[in-house]
Amino acid sequence: MSPGVLLRQARRRHRVSQHSLATRAGTTQSAISRIERDRISPSFETLGELLYLLGEDLVVESEERNTGIDRTLNEAQLDLSPSSRLDYGLAFANQVIEMSPNPKRPGWSE
Repeated sequence: MSPGVLLRQARRRHRVSQHSLATRAGTTQSAISRIERDRISPSFETLGELLYLLGEDLVVESEERNTGIDRTLNEAQLDLSPSSRLDYGLAFANQVIEMSPNPKRPGWSE
């Protein structure tokens, strides 16, 4: 949801006009209109202040993105000794080479 849509929905929920919100905020009705139409993008601080004037709080969260990587597999590899990790890595690389459509090993000539 854009900042403009967020502000417009909050303002309408509280039945406050753009002019009234602008007066409370010490700005112009046209400035509120530009934000609500996403003509300008307010800072988090400005959006938070406008919502505060409407009796609401701006809540910003973040969450870890699902990258599709199984971290338990990484942790299991780190439990191995360095030489075991190297052996695993070489075996994996060799498997990738063998599965490629044109398997060539570095340094091999035909």
